[in-house]
Parts: sequence; structure tokens; C-alpha cells
Amino acid sequence: MVAFGGGHGLSASLCALRRVTDRLTAVVTVADDGGSSGRIRSELGSLPPGDLRMALAALAGDDEWGRVWAQVYQHRFGGGGTLDGHAVGNLVLTALTDITGDPVAALDLAGQLVRGTGRVLPLATSALEIVADVVGLDPRDPGAVVEVRGQVAVATTPGRVVAVRIEPAEPTACAEAVQAVHDADWAVLGPGSWFTSVIPHLLVPDMAKALAGSSARVCIALNLAPQAGETDGFSPETHLEVLAAHAPDLEVSVVLADRSAIGSAEDGLRETARGLGARLVVADVAAPDGTPRHDHARLAAAYDEIFASDEGEDGWR
Repeated sequence: MVAFGGGHGLSASLCALRRVTDRLTAVVTVADDGGSSGRIRSELGSLPPGDLRMALAALAGDDEWGRVWAQVYQHRFGGGGTLDGHAVGNLVLTALTDITGDPVAALDLAGQLVRGTGRVLPLATSALEIVADVVGLDPRDPGAVVEVRGQVAVATTPGRVVAVRIEPAEPTACAEAVQAVHDADWAVLGPGSWFTSVIPHLLVPDMAKALAGSSARVCIALNLAPQAGETDGFSPETHLEVLAAHAPDLEVSVVLADRSAIGSAEDGLRETARGLGARLVVADVAAPDGTPRHDHARLAAAYDEIFASDEGEDGWR
């Protein structure tokens, strides 16, 4: 199983998927330019570690050792000094990368420290920059396309994102991540920030080629609600349409959507999914308290049902 994404969306997916299989690899975007990650990236020229750290914490062991170290990784310093806002795990990952000279080796060591289930890998071997075409930012010409650069700026733009790309346009994909896709039975994209955490995986040529050439089936997990700024006003169908526009060669097997999130749009969403060659699975995967977040147990049950429908006597087909 390979799960793609970044931030809280990928964390939710990993917390669910680890209940289904221990043969799990997280492939994480490396475009964050805000907060602690942005400072480390700017000052040291290294991969932004924040989303990688969150994935490690999500896969940490269930024993006391794993839980304590996951808490340590997620701990942020305060105090208003130079360490203010830095997460301990970000500093640990950066130090391990400096020591080993290899971000993959650093992540493997950090994963051993938390006794993690599965493996965490970066999407690319160098940091990426998100560049978006956005409309609605010029009050004199609302239809004018404005270029917005940087993950934070794109994620929080008050305009409407119409397209996104990465720079460099052809980065070196992490070889271990590409191999994980070739070895996988399923690849899961989403939930997460659509333009800054999900689609960027499909814009790295070597990764897009791996997904197209792998026998892995692809499951798209839709968000529970549009994201303010990035996907304001997007219907569930629009999420699939913009993903297909950025990755026309991607073959999708299953689209997973929450029942309450799609409401009366189920028929239209089913038709859009069918246009991608996918079947729509509708399940109750949202938290029962009404907040727009996935319930780990419910999401795990939905994934389990999806994967079990393609499981043979000897395991994954």
C-alpha cells in the first residue's frame, strides 16, 4: 500500500490505513514553505521536514515508547526565541539528514526511533515550489490570471485556483518511492489540500510514469469539505475534474466519498467517477461530531472493504 499526500490529510489516511495493513509506505510532498519547515528550508536548503514528521508520528508504534517519541516529534518550542515554533521532529530529521547525507536514510532512522509501522519517503530528493494560476485577485479584472508562488500563498489565496504546477518542472523523484509504487497493490491519493498536497504527486514526471506503469490500483479519497482559499466553491465533481485535468493519464479504480459530504450530488459524482473509469464508494467516514475531519476507524473500515473486494486467496492481487 502506498499513500500519497501531506499534512493533516495524509496523517488521517495513514492512521486509518495502518489498521488495514502493515505493508504501508507514505510518500510525502516536499513543497511546504511556511512555519518551522519554511525556516529550515530557507536557512539550510534542506527538504521541508514538517509533513514528513507528521507522517512518522501517524505511523508511530502503539507501545509506550512509540507514543512518547511521537509526542516528542510533534512537540513545538515556545518562548519567543530562535527556537520558537520549531517542532522537535523537524530538527531531528534535519540533523539526521546532515549526519547521514541522505534524507531517506534519515527518515528510516527516525522511523526506527518511533518504532513505526511501514515507511515514510519524500516525493522528491529536493524541495519543490508550488506555482498556481489564480483568478479573482485583480478587482479591476476579476477574470485575469495571476501567478501565485509558494505552498502557503497558494493554500491561502482569496482567489480561485485554476491550475497548478511545480518548479523545477522535472525534479528527481525519490527512487525508493518510485519502487514502492511499482511494488504496490494499491495507491491512495487524498484526502488533503488538493492543489498543494495531492496533485503535486502527479506532476513529478517519474512518479506519474510509475503510477501509469504500475499494476497498483488507485483509490482517490475525497475531502469532506472545500478548503478555504484553495478549493472554495468546489463540488466533489470539480475535485475529480481538476485532478484529471492535471493527470490525464492516471487510471483510477475507486473514488471514496463521505455520504454526508456529497449529499444529493451522489448521482453526478458517480457519473464523473465513471468517466475516469472508477467506481464510486460512498461511506460514513466523517467524524460523528460534525467537524470536517475523517474518523480513523470509519475510514479504515471503508478502505478495508474496498481492498477486500480485490483480495485473492494469497493476498493482494
